[in-house]
Amino acid sequence: MAALLTRVKSKLFIVAHRRTWGLLDGEYASVFRGRSLDYDDLREYIPGDEIRDIDWKATARHGAPLVKRYVATRKQTVLLLVDTGRSMAAMAPSGEPKKDIAIQIAGMLGYLAVRHGDLVGLISGDGESTRMLEPAAGEANLERLLRVIDRASTLEAPPSRFSAQLHYLAEHVRRRMLIVAVTDDGGLGSDDDPLLRRLHAQHEVLWVVVADADPTRFDPRADASEVTDGSALPGAVRGGERLQAAYQQALAGRREATDQRLRRLGIARARVGGTSEVVGSMFALLERQRRRAR
Repeated sequence: MAALLTRVKSKLFIVAHRRTWGLLDGEYASVFRGRSLDYDDLREYIPGDEIRDIDWKATARHGAPLVKRYVATRKQTVLLLVDTGRSMAAMAPSGEPKKDIAIQIAGMLGYLAVRHGDLVGLISGDGESTRMLEPAAGEANLERLLRVIDRASTLEAPPSRFSAQLHYLAEHVRRRMLIVAVTDDGGLGSDDDPLLRRLHAQHEVLWVVVADADPTRFDPRADASEVTDGSALPGAVRGGERLQAAYQQALAGRREATDQRLRRLGIARARVGGTSEVVGSMFALLERQRRRAR
């Protein structure tokens, strides 16, 4: 099997041209507050950069604003919190398995961390079990984490219950980390708010939702089934306009409820429907987190 990290980087470099990659790299570095920083190099000024970081002498020579870029002098820790239950083997709006999008998200943010010399760990699981791989450095470690996500997220896996992974995090992780939660629209339970409020106070939390495909939009000539319980929805039924409208209304309501809860808790969030959306969505997510932390 081809290395998953190689696939992540290939898609990343295809989608993100050089300037976009530089922006991503800079946004990642700015997410952590209170870092010890050493001067690294210069890059072009981007709206939102700190005025105090402008190198005025270099700007005068260059003819356009340049800001100083810094690197951390001590390692930080990124903990990927990933749903690997059965629901993540279902289809996303792009037609890809949701786990492929989760791997792209985890791989891209993990790769940014590795580039900065930071440590990356993983908590993953379903409704029956949760496991943690301790944070470590390097691409080989990140590849191992991605393979765990890939192997666990199957149609044969137990049903998802992301609150179990949230509780595991609260009980076993005491040191402050950057938490990247990756689940789907069903991952936030109705009684998870107190736990999320506690975790958000202790860590920096980014929440990424991998969107569900709309079963009413599938080819009506083929039947579809729900991965959580195997129930079937015949194509003839799915093609009905009333059903499509009702499903869209229910889906919009569920997504808005999730967004409102995360917004109320002050947790930056993103929703991704395909691997081609990952770069743009993660840049916007890091930008929101940076502005929130100022």
